[in-house]
Amino acid sequence: MTAAPHDLRVEYLRAPIGVGTRSPRFSWLVDHVRAAYELEVSTAGKVVWASGEIDTADAAPVVYAGESLISNAAYAWRVRSRGLGGEWSDWTGSTFETSLLDASDWVAPWIEPVQQDAVVERWSIVDWIRGLGPDSPPEERLRPAQLLRQRFEVGPGAVRARLFATARGVYSAYVNGERSDDHVLAPGFDSYEHRVSFSTADVTAALVEGENVLGVALADGWWAGRIGLTGSSAQFGTRTSVIWQLHIDYADGRTQIVASGADVRSATGPWAYADLFVGERFDRRAVPTGWSLPGFDDGGWMPAADAGRDHAALVPLRGEPVRRVLEVSPVAVVETAEGAIVDFGQVLVGRVRLRLRDTAPGQRVAIEHTETLAADGSWFANIAGINKEQTDVFIAAGGPDEWEPEFTFHGFRYARVSGLTTDLSADDVVAVVLASDLEESGSFEASDPRLDRLHQNVVWSQRGNFLSVPTDCPQRERAGWTGDIQAFVAAATNNAQVVPFLERWLDNLRADQLPDGRIPIFSPRSPFDAEAAAKAQGIGAIVAAAGWSDAIAIVPWTLYERTGDRRVLEENFGAMLRWIDYQTATARAELPASLAGVALDEVRADAQALLYNTGAQFGDWLTPSTMEGRPMHEAIGIAPALTGEYLAPMFQANTLTIAARAAAVLGRETDAAHLADRAARVRAAFAAEYVDAHGDLPVRLQGVYVVALAFDMIPTELRARTAARLVELIRARGNRLDTGFLSTPYLLDVLCDSGHPDVARTLLWQSEMPSWLYQVDRGATTIWEAWDAISPDGEIRPMSFNHYAPGSVDDFLYRRVAGIRPTAPGYRTAVIAPDFRAGMSEVRAHVGTPYGRLAVEWSVAGDAASVTVDVPYGVTARLVAPHGELALESGRSRHSMAIGPRASASAPA
Repeated sequence: MTAAPHDLRVEYLRAPIGVGTRSPRFSWLVDHVRAAYELEVSTAGKVVWASGEIDTADAAPVVYAGESLISNAAYAWRVRSRGLGGEWSDWTGSTFETSLLDASDWVAPWIEPVQQDAVVERWSIVDWIRGLGPDSPPEERLRPAQLLRQRFEVGPGAVRARLFATARGVYSAYVNGERSDDHVLAPGFDSYEHRVSFSTADVTAALVEGENVLGVALADGWWAGRIGLTGSSAQFGTRTSVIWQLHIDYADGRTQIVASGADVRSATGPWAYADLFVGERFDRRAVPTGWSLPGFDDGGWMPAADAGRDHAALVPLRGEPVRRVLEVSPVAVVETAEGAIVDFGQVLVGRVRLRLRDTAPGQRVAIEHTETLAADGSWFANIAGINKEQTDVFIAAGGPDEWEPEFTFHGFRYARVSGLTTDLSADDVVAVVLASDLEESGSFEASDPRLDRLHQNVVWSQRGNFLSVPTDCPQRERAGWTGDIQAFVAAATNNAQVVPFLERWLDNLRADQLPDGRIPIFSPRSPFDAEAAAKAQGIGAIVAAAGWSDAIAIVPWTLYERTGDRRVLEENFGAMLRWIDYQTATARAELPASLAGVALDEVRADAQALLYNTGAQFGDWLTPSTMEGRPMHEAIGIAPALTGEYLAPMFQANTLTIAARAAAVLGRETDAAHLADRAARVRAAFAAEYVDAHGDLPVRLQGVYVVALAFDMIPTELRARTAARLVELIRARGNRLDTGFLSTPYLLDVLCDSGHPDVARTLLWQSEMPSWLYQVDRGATTIWEAWDAISPDGEIRPMSFNHYAPGSVDDFLYRRVAGIRPTAPGYRTAVIAPDFRAGMSEVRAHVGTPYGRLAVEWSVAGDAASVTVDVPYGVTARLVAPHGELALESGRSRHSMAIGPRASASAPA
């Protein structure tokens, strides 16, 4: 009997509720080679789609093609599979539910609680660099969080209840005193002008016949709180609001809708303030006991105000929400005169939960946060800029208590707890890790503990910065910088199931695309961001930039390569073209500053008209040699000035190539040919303008050479010379890297592909600054923003200690060191090509593919190597050995081989 399908998913999730599309994607795994499948979807016993027998060996998601799905409906689906032998498996089933799929499904108004307008605090980038900020304490300038409650009646026979809710702000919802779900900081961060995600919660079990209460706690969040580089407040709005609809289905077929409206009462809650950046102040004495339960007297509360029925921006939440994903216990607690310093042993993102064994009424307990301590072990606030407070305050009601902040989060390893009357016990404090709850999909382990630690550092930085949107850092900006995620996306796909998470972010990025085609340098982008850029000069005025804006092509294409899922290309192809059109128009209209006053002949003028090489750019951001020995405010603009003109047309050519390939996948052959031709002409124009007869480039920096080779900007006959020059530049730096944000992801691959794998290995194992292992040797537990965040003499710089972009090297560990490489989209074909000369005796790794787990374990002893490979059914894989290639069967196989002059041998499992 053919094995039945398993691990059934809809939109990459198992049995989800709140599916927000009428054409969901279905996927499953099988333990045989696929020959065909049959899929059925039904609701209330009626089949709404029967696919019939579909012949395919492809494991890409299957898109629903039945009757139009309806809102807030429960569906069952089942699938069976046929193997090559012609025998069908048994059916396997699962379920999913739809969300509210149309704006017209909403009848409720937005409602505002009784509140004051948020205090608008606005600062510039210059203010941030200077560390300027407010003089008054938070309680004098921040707004209290609010409570709202609504009473409603439930009749007999209720069988199903779904709560659809969201906020302009962040909220927690309760039904009869029970949390409606386990989401944190809902609804998350969106480009709220264009889209506001709403969640779906199953609250059936919380309802009772008779009187019920729906309660909501509401704080500023990303909507009105302090966000972004400058930490300015109220960037989307000054007043918070919330909207909900509770749909209750009865056994007799009736549906009752409880909608937010005029019967909602509101009052100030126990939070004197609750800000994502600053922290929150919670007074246990001010909690209205039973406020979210029936029977509470809300006669002193005020009616909430109607805030309109603008439903156009409401969209169902895509992917997993933010949740509490881990808890980390302290490794040390040290009492000091300023408080107990708690070391959790790991830089992380979240907040601290305290158990207080005894308190006095009004006792003030404060929790401060930092990612590092000074060299002497004293407290060091590494968070630079305006929002340095990052302090949570608890006011006790007396007696034993336990408290965890609700509406804030921090990036930290150390917490300083003050205001206690006794020494703090390690048993009474825990770090609660917050992240978008993404499923781990891969692993990497090596015999060298430093390389293991490097990988774990990447995983922790990914976890901490994948919080609602992919952020640059969790303690300072928390912004969805496009340059960071395009550099890191390949590595991200190995470690976690990131497709729905990044699709949601891409939804925001497309919504933020400007009418002229520009893709902003970060998303979500607020009205304040637009105003600030319009008023700024220099780097602060950049709206779109090469490498950053090209995320609109690089991120979708990488997701397609790793999953084989066409939808991400379908959704983003139009935005790619609009960005390309902007680059094309700019190239025709402008010349770079380096050519000001230069008379160009017709050939050179025509070539320049093809190149997007003007305007303010970030270039190879944070190139180490341009930063060394200079103050930050002087150094920060050097790499952009030196490299921007050259990297911009390189990324232009790369995006054209990606768009051409995407067009071919989507069956748009005319577009594919046109885009490929434009890419070729841009490359030819670049080579004519910037590549000399010896394969050299105008700027002798490693990053410029790396990207030129990676993006095929060098004529074939000159590539070896260009690669040799790159090696010379590396040797001149003492075998240390000198690459910035845009070039680091390609550095080691370029060296391997150009015949210099020994140099790549040297850089990987380099322990002098700048290098990855320099950070590891100095105790890093995440990836640093700057290679020298801790200098060789131990000086701590006020930098981010949690920036995943330089962790792009993790993809190299999977592909080149462990040796797992896709050679077709979705790993339909793959090679296992271990680097036995990487400097380790053992490596183990696996990745999740649409076909299942693809894994390798290898070890080296003397001149011999052994390799164990697990190949899922449906993946055609080859083992690349020192003396040839070997086709791999599905399942597990073991192989031994000589890595010296002897021929290879293998043995099946």
